[in-house]
Amino acid sequence: MNTAAVTVVVPCYRCAATIARALESVASQTMQPAELVLVDDASGDGTVEILHSLQRQYGDWVKVVELPDNRGAASARNAGWNIATQPYVAFLDADDAWHPQKIEVQYAYMHAHPEVALSGHACRQLPQESGSAPQWIIYFQRVRPITWGSLLVRHAFVTPSVMLKREIPLRFAEGVRYMEDHRLWLAILDAGFATVKLEVELVAIYKPGYGAAGLSADMWLMEKGELANYRYFSGQGKIPLPYLMFLYCYSLVKYMRRLFVVRLLRRA
Repeated sequence: MNTAAVTVVVPCYRCAATIARALESVASQTMQPAELVLVDDASGDGTVEILHSLQRQYGDWVKVVELPDNRGAASARNAGWNIATQPYVAFLDADDAWHPQKIEVQYAYMHAHPEVALSGHACRQLPQESGSAPQWIIYFQRVRPITWGSLLVRHAFVTPSVMLKREIPLRFAEGVRYMEDHRLWLAILDAGFATVKLEVELVAIYKPGYGAAGLSADMWLMEKGELANYRYFSGQGKIPLPYLMFLYCYSLVKYMRRLFVVRLLRRA
């Protein structure tokens, strides 16, 4: 098959410097996704003009959606997901890029395992100044099932690695700007949908996981987002109070460790 039944959704907010690289990485796939949806989140800086320029360059395979006001990545992803026409939806961030075999490997797995509703995979860290789409030899090691309990304490994969079934009747929490992806993955698992991680690096992340530019720069807000997720599921009766207290303490210890690491890096 030369085309995969996949809609790619890219939330775009003031990403003029990086969106061409992201789009190139999708267009260069060894198995082409059926459509690509670029969602401008009311950037207000000329980004949307660049998106339309890229659409003219790549053709009707690319769709551009313009949101009337800035709502955050969660709402932008939902907007793209809601108009997707393909059975599977894959997410990519505008400042990251996929390995050329990303769709080929991940779609082949999900097509062969229809019981799996969501899959993610490993990523590779690259310098921010890297200008081209990632290229490296991939090694597919194994597939690891993700459970509700394991995802509560450890984030299994980044959002630009996720491919899921379009029919899942859940969405990112509207208006939530921090850890909204973690909340959705937990909700999907809680609803009984099978989730796995492919142990293979198929996406390049061009900034550190925390302490750098973007939403992850404000580590305290990220931490508050994680704690809010725990409260959300505790309020639904999914997390007993003693375990909620454990998760709070564990999360705060991780947060303090991240602060320590970032300070060391900045001094260096």
